[in-house]
Amino acid sequence: MRTFTRRGLLGAGAGAAAGLGLTGCGTHTPSDGANHAGGSARQPAKKPTASARPLGDGSTSRTGKQPHQPAAPVPLEPGQTPPQFVIFSWDGAGEVGTGLFPRFLDLAKEHGASMTFFLSGLYLLPESKKRLYNPPNNPRGASDIGYLTDEHIKATLTNVRRAWLEGHEIGTHFNGHFCGGYGTVGNWTPKQWRSEIDQAKAFVKEWRTNSGWTELPSLPFDYDKELVGGRTPCLLGQNNLLPTARELGWRYDASSPGGRQVWPEKKLGIWDLPLQQIPFPGRSFEVLSMDYNMLANQSVNSTKAPAYNYPGWRTQSAQAYIAGFQRAYTTNRAPFFIGNHFEQWNGGIYMDAVEQAFKHIAREKEKGADVRLVSFRQFADWMDVQKPEVLAKLRTLDVGQRPAGGWKAL
Repeated sequence: MRTFTRRGLLGAGAGAAAGLGLTGCGTHTPSDGANHAGGSARQPAKKPTASARPLGDGSTSRTGKQPHQPAAPVPLEPGQTPPQFVIFSWDGAGEVGTGLFPRFLDLAKEHGASMTFFLSGLYLLPESKKRLYNPPNNPRGASDIGYLTDEHIKATLTNVRRAWLEGHEIGTHFNGHFCGGYGTVGNWTPKQWRSEIDQAKAFVKEWRTNSGWTELPSLPFDYDKELVGGRTPCLLGQNNLLPTARELGWRYDASSPGGRQVWPEKKLGIWDLPLQQIPFPGRSFEVLSMDYNMLANQSVNSTKAPAYNYPGWRTQSAQAYIAGFQRAYTTNRAPFFIGNHFEQWNGGIYMDAVEQAFKHIAREKEKGADVRLVSFRQFADWMDVQKPEVLAKLRTLDVGQRPAGGWKAL
């Protein structure tokens, strides 16, 4: 199995004079380590429904309303306690034989949760056709995350299809993941972002033509309508992305670095939903709510540090997510955004940590707490129906701040 690499972005962490506040993706080695039980073959692809209407070459299709969606959102009344929203999201969203994609689909299904999968368009493009990709400011066919094998593309298609049918959102992580040098996405113009998005959509909408795999079932959604948000590589380039996202009618962007646990606002008419600074147990600084940032502060970018560190680091990472959740839930009820990759860095401890945190949060929901495990799109739906004056009051609450006099007084 091959190794895929991503260049990391170094930046200042939240109050982290001594910490590495890394805000993007690091060395990505999704194929190292043992498979989990129930890998990519566990859930066979379903046949298209009789009502499916093929689009284009049949790579995608219209199948009607997406299953397993929450009831239509309603606005909060003044003084009403808001729900605690938690959004788990995944960058890249490729299944490379480790079983991580179906592992977390199974977990979400068990607890009635929705997630957002930011699919890299190149993960549906065979390497033999890589010259179809013309990345801005980079050579044709270039990619800092490489290309998947044909087997892994097929596994990714199976899991993306399953994800949508089980109520999850399919966003975008764009294509080549360029984080450094002249070609970095941080330098792209709005016009170049439009080219990148058009290509990412085309690789999803035309995978049959590009692969020749006409026997495989189509993806059960219209990607032109499904795609309403994304997360940029290494959280770079949002300012120039947003004008293009607005032109395309996107609802949100999840690319801001260094967000805080407060109620979000819009930028250029688009919800700005960033990764957030959360407590890092045992340290004097905070860390961004993503696996790569945990790794960067624990093993300084090494994905294969000495194994004796793993138990402590696993616990620290899980407790960071749990602390972020608890701080929001017990104070200002700001939505909690978590981002990860399907990776097996440092023995897979970050996947174990996010699963442990997910289960902790799901248990709170199952005990009766008003906790909602949703996708970014579902959260945007809820935000869009709220009264501006109510949201304005929620935004007066700082990180970890309870409303004075309780929610009814707010």
